[in-house]
Amino acid sequence: MADTLKVNYQQLEDTLCNTSGTTPLAERFRALFTLKNVADEKSIDVISKALSDESALLKHELTYCLGQIKNPYANKALIDVLEDLEEHEMVRHEAAEALAAIGSLESIPYLEKYLKDPSEAVSETCELSIDKIRYDNDPKTKEERDQNKSLYSSVDPAPPSVNKKSVQELGVQLIDTNLSLFERYRAMFALREIGNTEAVEELAKGLKAKSALFRHEIAYVFGQLQHPASVPALTEALMDDKEQGMVRHEAAEALGSIATPEVLEVLSKYKEDNERVVRESCVVALDMYEYETSGDFQYANGLENQEETHQNMHSLKLAQ
Repeated sequence: MADTLKVNYQQLEDTLCNTSGTTPLAERFRALFTLKNVADEKSIDVISKALSDESALLKHELTYCLGQIKNPYANKALIDVLEDLEEHEMVRHEAAEALAAIGSLESIPYLEKYLKDPSEAVSETCELSIDKIRYDNDPKTKEERDQNKSLYSSVDPAPPSVNKKSVQELGVQLIDTNLSLFERYRAMFALREIGNTEAVEELAKGLKAKSALFRHEIAYVFGQLQHPASVPALTEALMDDKEQGMVRHEAAEALGSIATPEVLEVLSKYKEDNERVVRESCVVALDMYEYETSGDFQYANGLENQEETHQNMHSLKLAQ
């Protein structure tokens, strides 16, 4: 893609890495998603440079985008993040998930090292990611993978379930803790593909699950769906100061992508939250809100002559 575009990598790097020290966070995110769209090795290098930033929210998004590019060239940077025990668990979790998005069998030994990580979010993500990589590399699943095309552009941590089940049956599978996370996620993404109010109501039950990782993924899916019926459940999650930051942050960004009128007030309120990742997520979500209600063609910057269909920010995924 980069060959057909005039890409000012230095400008994008300066913006993403905040070389001036004064670049607003929302502008940095737009530069990140521009680099994600370019998706070449040079853009991976620029994204990787920003992993030294102080913001866990930004680093979480950086690792997400490295996974979505699906180039094994990014594996080393992601493994370095996963193996940094001083890094925020939200960033390490996202690095593990990004390795699964890329899907290299060589990543499995690194993921296996952290199956008993002190962070439940990291250990659960490593379990899920190993299952995803094995699924993607199993010749027995090739036909299913070829036929199982999602309505969304994101590379997800599990494919939608292909079994013919009702919304209610998928809802039961979603919250059945006797099943593996991979199978529960498959129900989650199958409900996303259905995408009606009934499916949203079943998905909302997942916001009461024990696993914070699972709750955060439900919020992410709601951001992709952009269904107004999810606003009350997302608002409740954001307003709960006892909820984990990775869930509240995802709820905030989902609300920003849904962009119904009542969302503006709650996001404006929580951009002053005590937790940094929540504050920053609300700032970015308000920028997303502005984008969603502006009619702008794309959520990106820094490219000349870019020809790209309209994609909302959560289809790219700001967050997981």
